[in-house]
This record gives sequence, C-alpha cells and structure tokens, in this order.
Amino acid sequence: MRSRVLPRFFFSILAMCGLAIFAGNTLAADSSNGLSSTAAYVQIDDGMLAGSHDKSVFSFKGIPFAAAPVAQWRWREPQPVETWNGIRTAKKFGNACIQTPGLSEKNGGSPGKISEDCLYLNVWTPGLQQGAKLPVMVWIHGGGLVFGSGAVPGYGGDSLAKRGAVIVNINYRMGLLGFFSHPALDAENTGVKNFGLLDQIAALKWVQKNISAFGGDPGNVTIFGQSAGAESVLALYSSPLARGLFHKGIAQSPYGIPGHTLEKARNVGVAIASELGLGGIRASAAQLRAVPAEKFAEFQKPELNLSPGFIAGDAALPATILDTFQKKQQAAMPLIIGNNSDEATVATAFGVDPAKVIQGLGKSKIFVKPLYPKVANDKELGRQVMRDAVFTAFARRISYLQSQRAPVWRYYFSYVQERLRGSQPGVGHGGEVPYMLDTGNTCACLPVAFSKSDSNLAQRIGDSWVAFARTGNPQVSGLPQWQKDSVKNDRVLEFSETITLRKSFMQPRINALILGLKAAD
Repeated sequence: MRSRVLPRFFFSILAMCGLAIFAGNTLAADSSNGLSSTAAYVQIDDGMLAGSHDKSVFSFKGIPFAAAPVAQWRWREPQPVETWNGIRTAKKFGNACIQTPGLSEKNGGSPGKISEDCLYLNVWTPGLQQGAKLPVMVWIHGGGLVFGSGAVPGYGGDSLAKRGAVIVNINYRMGLLGFFSHPALDAENTGVKNFGLLDQIAALKWVQKNISAFGGDPGNVTIFGQSAGAESVLALYSSPLARGLFHKGIAQSPYGIPGHTLEKARNVGVAIASELGLGGIRASAAQLRAVPAEKFAEFQKPELNLSPGFIAGDAALPATILDTFQKKQQAAMPLIIGNNSDEATVATAFGVDPAKVIQGLGKSKIFVKPLYPKVANDKELGRQVMRDAVFTAFARRISYLQSQRAPVWRYYFSYVQERLRGSQPGVGHGGEVPYMLDTGNTCACLPVAFSKSDSNLAQRIGDSWVAFARTGNPQVSGLPQWQKDSVKNDRVLEFSETITLRKSFMQPRINALILGLKAAD
C-alpha cells in the first residue's frame, strides 16, 4: 500500500481521542488505522517526519540538521533548521555536498545529487520507543574531505540496526567550501576555518536533541568512520567543541598526514581568490560568496586545495590531531583503531607509483629495505612502505597515546574477499567497510558477490562493532580474546582467513618508521 500524507488535524483528533499512541513522540504506522504499513512517523524538535518501515528496520532519510549553508551562510557556522508544519517526507537521501562530479563513483559509489544545500543526515532504527536507550552509532563518510556522502552504497545502516543499534550517517561540507580561510572571512567568523568539522559537531548536537525519539540513547553515542571519516573521528576526539557529544569511537584507516597551518590555509584561500579573478587578498566576502558553488570543486592542483587534512589553529581544532594526543588533551574515550593490508591503493588511485616512491628514496633505500626482508621488488616494497608509514604506524602512534587515557583495541584487516584471492595483493583502502557495516550482501558495490565465508566474517565484525557501541568492549563470541593495546602490551587482532591475536605486530619496522616520522614532525 502506498504511503499517503494525512492532514495535520487528523493526528490531533486521533491523539485527543486516545486512538493514537505516541511512544516518545513517535508513531509507527500500521494499516489498521489507514496509514501505510510501510510508513513510520516521528516527531522531532523541528517537526514531524514520515519515514519508511522495511521488515524489522525503520529508516528516515534526508533529515536536515542545519540550515542550507548557501548565500550569506556560506563559510559560516551551521545555522538552526527552520521548523516546518505538517509532515516532512523522509524517504529519500538528501543532497550530497559540493564535490567533483564522478570522483565518488570512481572511489566507492554514487553520492547522489550534488548541491551546496547538503546538510542532511539519515537514521536507521529497529524500533521507535522512546526510553529504549539503544546504543547510537554515527557514521562519518570518507573521501579525502573532498567527496562522498551518506548516500553512498555500502554506508546503509540496516544491517547494524537489526542488531539493536540506532545508526546515523551524515553529510558535511567538503573541499574549499568546508575548509577555507581568507582575510575577508576571518573577522566575521571569529577565526573559524574547519566548517566541515563544525557540521559534524552540529550533527552530533542534533543527535543529542533528537535521537531518543528514534529509540536511541543520547548518553551512549559511538562515532565511527573510514579514511577521512576516521580522521574526522580523531579530530572530534581532539576538538573541545565536541566534548560531551559522543562516548566512544572507531577509526578505520585514519592517515598520518599532517594537517595545515593557518598560514597555509590563508595562502590557499588568497590563491583561490586570484584564480577566480577576484584580486587575491583584496577579494571581499561578498565577492567570494557570489561565486557559483560548483566552481570551488574545479581546483585540483595541490597548491589550490587543502585535502585531505584539517586546518589546525581555530576554535574547532586548536592544534593538530597528533599534537593534541601527544599533549593528552584529547577526549578520554574508548577507541578502536586499525587499517588494511593494502592501503597504498589510495595512492595509486591518484596516480602515485609505489615503485617510484622507493626509487625516490635514493641512498635512504638501504635503510628501508632491511625492514621488509621478504619483499623482492620496488613496487611491492613501495606498496608496503606507503601502507605502514601513512597508516599502520599512525594507527599505532594514536593507539599508544590514547591507551594512556582510555581503553584501546587495535586491528589489522587482511581478509581478501574469497572470490578475489590470488588476483590482488591485499585489502585496499576502504575494502573493510562492507564487513564493518555488514553491507556486502546488499550494497551492490562489490566486483563479486560475498561468499558464505565473507558473510560469516561480516556477521562477526558487525556484531563486534555493535557490542562495542553498546558496552564499550568489542568482544563477542566467534572472535578470539581481543586484548587491549598499550605501550606495554602491543596487541593487534588480525582479521584474516583466520582471526588471530598478534603480539608485537610488525614491531621492528613500525618502531623504525615511527622514529623517522617523529624526526620529521
């Protein structure tokens, strides 16, 4: 039966007559009262939403959590949503934020329609009873802070919601519209540069205000994400503005690429204004805001963008992520962190040849090669060095630092999809997502279908992620004892064909790489 929107007064009459029961200001529709059996209604702070009910999961998509960041609101802090009367349909994903068309499709899937009006989120829940206090998990998409959205296939929350969690995924401003500085904007924004990070914080504030209407517990929120989404998790741990908005985190493949200084951000902003013919440093805020939003996705040269790092030095992120963790100023919350076995695919996707990276080391190669005694050629050596220097070593640095403040569990994902074994050297960047979200059987986003073995692993990892969200501990049946990681007890759970707890995992090479990275800090 098709959903149909009923007049507002009809709900009022039902409520007055006691014929409609609102559990925490929510109404799950059923066919006996004339409502669609596939529809669901929820009252939030800003108005009533009409979502969908598919089997055991309710979904609400395209919910605005902030006003459209357009016109005078471009490069400003997220503004409140204008409330609405009647019922707002929430069955389709909202617009994706401005990005280069086609980039997301090449690196994970379609983000949906692209627009500057893009501050929307999506919710999946197994029930609508306020007071249920289900754990809440907020997914932050990756994409180098320049592409992606909550609508990308593979990011759906149905599977984890069926395990008894409320799943939220969000959009946030990216690229030069999300991370930007120019003298003309500084005074009016009180120095804010990380507008995309402020969007993530605004979404978490929305969760605090509204998630109980979906059965969620605002006092038990886990943030999780992959790549730039994982980097965002660590940025939120580092941000004083995010305190009290979440309680645990999962960082899947964060990268040890330094953020940008205020000076670098300012120089890029001035250069962009020059490229636009606006006179560089002389450009006014009004002139910059008059430029069509799509124009800001056209600048691809490294000197004209800040991807994939945040800007250190504003109210949202006073210092770099690494500096904040080293000074023990990050949130003291439990954390899961890890990476994949072939993370170098993110570099090759952007035209970086691992073999040339090794050749570029020159004489320094003689210090690197002994760390990888079983590697025979420069291409494979470059692949592994890039993986470890940017991802594996960074994950361990953050893990060790965080373990001094809160429990940390570290993983390494090397499980190659069964039907692809022998055709690829490891698990590429983002290859773990269909397992962690358990969407491999439904996303239609994989080159080959999941086998039974693949599905079994996804089941166990999905269970583990939800268990961590519920209790703060990822241990579940089907996994070996997952011990916490720390300086004194180097422990990594390797997800491979056999799930194994590793002690002192890659320790000699990682120690050597970290020493080199510290020297370069």
